[in-house]
Amino acid sequence: MKVDRAGFFREVTLRICGSLDVEEALTDTFTYVEGYIPIDSIGLMYADDKERCMFPVAMVAREGFTSFWGDSREPIALDNAFREALREKQTQHKAVTIHNCPEDLPPSALGCFPHLKSCSTIGLSLRIRGHVVGGLVLSAEGMDRYTAEHAALVESIKEPVALAMSNARRYMELRDVRDQLADDNRALSADIKRMSGAEVIGADFGLREVMAMVRRVAGSNSPALLLGETGTGKEVIANAIHMASPRHKGPMIRMQCGAIPEALLDSELFGHERGAFTGASERKRGRFERADGGTLFLDEIGELSPDAQVKLLRVLQENQFERVGGTQTIHVDTRVIAATHRDLEKMVRDGRFREDLWYRLNVLPIRIPPLRLRRDDIPPLLQHFVERKAHEMNLETIPRADEETLRRLKNYDWPGNVRELQNIVERALILSRGERLSIPMLSSPHLGSEQQTVTTPSATLPTMDEAIANHIRLALEHTKGQIAGPGGAAENLQMNPSTLRFRMQKLGVQLSDPRRDLA
Repeated sequence: MKVDRAGFFREVTLRICGSLDVEEALTDTFTYVEGYIPIDSIGLMYADDKERCMFPVAMVAREGFTSFWGDSREPIALDNAFREALREKQTQHKAVTIHNCPEDLPPSALGCFPHLKSCSTIGLSLRIRGHVVGGLVLSAEGMDRYTAEHAALVESIKEPVALAMSNARRYMELRDVRDQLADDNRALSADIKRMSGAEVIGADFGLREVMAMVRRVAGSNSPALLLGETGTGKEVIANAIHMASPRHKGPMIRMQCGAIPEALLDSELFGHERGAFTGASERKRGRFERADGGTLFLDEIGELSPDAQVKLLRVLQENQFERVGGTQTIHVDTRVIAATHRDLEKMVRDGRFREDLWYRLNVLPIRIPPLRLRRDDIPPLLQHFVERKAHEMNLETIPRADEETLRRLKNYDWPGNVRELQNIVERALILSRGERLSIPMLSSPHLGSEQQTVTTPSATLPTMDEAIANHIRLALEHTKGQIAGPGGAAENLQMNPSTLRFRMQKLGVQLSDPRRDLA
């Protein structure tokens, strides 16, 4: 039967190049080719010049598809003797036809394709721009199954098969890299969860009720409000809400409201256009825009100025805003989780926090208990921080706390909460030698003795705002009223001068001589 080579070439090309999936492409090719050439199996190999060998990729036989990718079987060595043997058996069409197996095949080839021992075989070297990229092997049961016409047909499809071989190899390599990256990403995500606290320590003990609330509010898109003393782990709970929500694949963007100067707050929240103000050399996306499809965590929301509270309320109500200096309305799908250690209800009564914003945020409030009210969480928290910090410090031995140390820790009232425990662990690891964790005395001039509690009547203690105001006054006295510049109060307090001025205005701290405020 006379075969139309042009039609054969076209149909094989459509099938072998029709899919990057090797199984689909090779199976379609096998089904078509068997109508023109005796064939019981068809296999692909790729060439490795550095190793000077051929590696099997895949094979289709009447029994089905077999993938060799990533297989550890012995490759086919391309030594000089093998190359010469193949060259002698080439026809005028450069397709190698072998009729008497297995004597005509090297042991390495039979190791990859043992069924060839009783088959006739056609082998074709696949080249792209003169560079060998692989090989094509067809086999049929029995002796003398292939003719010169068969070899010529196989030779005619060398270019599309070579291209398909090269593309398939790159595709499988990229797929392997993708799978490795996915595994690395899963491992890294797990590490980040442990490092950031998404793996909540105490979820089964002191934070059981908090975690029950987290599960209830996670599925909602309404704002959530986290209330608790400084250092109780409000950011950890915010992250837990995000990870348990349908938004967990979206971004989790954080902003410390008290750390942003008033002049830059709009730009940080909503972004700005190029040229909106001096120094705005390019367009910038704000936190709301970056959190689109995810969660925006606003820590210490009680620090926002009245103007910022108005703008935040509008975004929460309308889910839209304009960048600074822009006219385009931007719509976002961002969930807000706010947190504060302040008494917002009292601030509303005092006129320092907008009542309508308070009601908008207080839809799903979660109160996080201080560490002194969940002392059973101290041992697992201690273990968590010790292991994490020891890993960061590359310690060969992880120190352990004895029973006496645990007793002292559980009897302490932790005015600084979990953050204080974390800092004490870091200090202890620096001072410890060997396997025993040495915890320093749990006292300070400001906190009192180890047995001091924070249950002292509030009338004898200043409020947090009063304490901060007194500390700022002390710093101003030390610098004789100088805020900015070298040696100023802002530098001593490690604050931005604009932030310090905002705090002073908010807390009613006045300068005895305003002329001392150096810009």
